[in-house]
Amino acid sequence: MTSPTILRMRITEIKDGGHERFYIHFDDGSQIKTTASVVADNDLYTGKEMDEEARDELRGASTLAGAKRRALRIIGGRAHSKGEVIRKLRDKGESEEDACSAADWLCELGYIDDADFAGVVVRHYAAKGYGRARIRNELYRRYVPREFWDDALAEMPETDEKIDKLLSARLGGEDPSRNELKRATDALARRGFSWDEISRAVRRYRESLEEEQ
Repeated sequence: MTSPTILRMRITEIKDGGHERFYIHFDDGSQIKTTASVVADNDLYTGKEMDEEARDELRGASTLAGAKRRALRIIGGRAHSKGEVIRKLRDKGESEEDACSAADWLCELGYIDDADFAGVVVRHYAAKGYGRARIRNELYRRYVPREFWDDALAEMPETDEKIDKLLSARLGGEDPSRNELKRATDALARRGFSWDEISRAVRRYRESLEEEQ
């Protein structure tokens, strides 16, 4: 019984594509786009031979390295949750496996921390004058796992002062008509404040008007 023929191919060129990108050309006409780190880690050089299994492993390592580079660029602009990074990598054409592996790698390096990111989201939108319901929507939209929501929301500052300012700005310090008050309270509801918070704010507003009279 003859043993199966093992196909081997030889690297004919390693072309520098700039920005730490390299193109590995083989004598069978195939090509692999890779990174400087993969070239170094695999001791690649012109004339090196490898079989199909080794080339497939090189291709896999190269696609993962590319996903990691893309993941680093994604978090370079602003903080992201792990889920956001995975989604953006998939949208850019990375496989689910490579996207998840790249995001895990960033977590291991400490570049992604969903618990910290949840706190950042809460503080940011609270400072912009949004209530808990709207902030929960932002946590969901930014793919923050629900297990981190409660602790982050527990650090949210009191909303009384913020909602009072928003209501006063809407009503201009005047005694509003029913329609004016409804438009103002509806706007606060859209910002994510609860009706209990809004009702208390309206009561405080009316009390301040009475004190001024």
